[in-house]
Amino acid sequence: MEAGIIAVIVIAGIVLLWLMFYFVPVGLWFNALVSGVNISLVQLILMRWRKVPPQIIVRNLIAAKKAGLHLNRNELEAHYLAGGHLNLVVQALISADKANMNLDFKTATAIDLAGRNVFEAVQMSVNPKVINTPPVTAVAKDGIQLIAKARVTVRTNIKQLVGGAGEETILARVGEGIVTSIGSAVTHKQVLENPDSISRVVLEKGLDSGTAYEILSIDIADIDVGKNIGAQLQIDQANADKNIAQAKAEERRAMAVALEQEMRAKAQEAKAKVIEAEAEVPMALASAFREGHLGVMDYYRLENIKADTQMRDSIAAKPASGKSSK
Repeated sequence: MEAGIIAVIVIAGIVLLWLMFYFVPVGLWFNALVSGVNISLVQLILMRWRKVPPQIIVRNLIAAKKAGLHLNRNELEAHYLAGGHLNLVVQALISADKANMNLDFKTATAIDLAGRNVFEAVQMSVNPKVINTPPVTAVAKDGIQLIAKARVTVRTNIKQLVGGAGEETILARVGEGIVTSIGSAVTHKQVLENPDSISRVVLEKGLDSGTAYEILSIDIADIDVGKNIGAQLQIDQANADKNIAQAKAEERRAMAVALEQEMRAKAQEAKAKVIEAEAEVPMALASAFREGHLGVMDYYRLENIKADTQMRDSIAAKPASGKSSK
């Protein structure tokens, strides 16, 4: 019985000790004390109640103290509770201080809360980054297509990291500058002979304004000659003109065929009317005989005139037929 009670007491003591060391991080407090960081046990206990891990705060305070920086514990807790990356902020401040960069805690936390990696930004400011642009296609004034690739060396502009445009804007502006420079060249040979002229023109435009980066240099890595766009456009224009001319010719031919068919229809209609009129002549003659308007002698004279007319027509047609037979 006594052994059981002793075991329960021992277990309870262990649990109490664990709870005490969990809520009262004595080891962490001693570590901070020997590192020169002035923080009380009460503050460490209150951090747990505020849902702030004391290890993160103390570790960053110690790192800043050893680097010669003086950070405020309340500011560190506030940034952590705001959802910031406290380790990256402190590392960025230490790196900036060693590189003699003017970066304060407020600016670093603002950059971090804006969604940018502040530590990576500081590193890029110290060690510039090279961005390779995708192939940019442009056409010179002589119609020759050129395909250029550039390498843009940039470093971070700490003051414009919050609200500044990113790499995509830099690449878009550099591509636009390359197209403008090649397009203003009289011949593609000028660009091939002096590719550095593209870099000068692009740099003079101030493409890094409003961005989170500062352009240090733009180097043309490669230029390839593409298609003869001018000749291709002329060929396409000639084909288009030919198709238009063919369409107009077909339209005129169709109109001529329609006109010919219309004339034939009119001729057939006129011929039908003549036949219809000729069919009415015997009826008219018979009616004239019955009514006494036409006598037999008149009819004979009419027939004689008709025969005489046919004879004259046949005589007039003989010389033409004789010439054709010869």
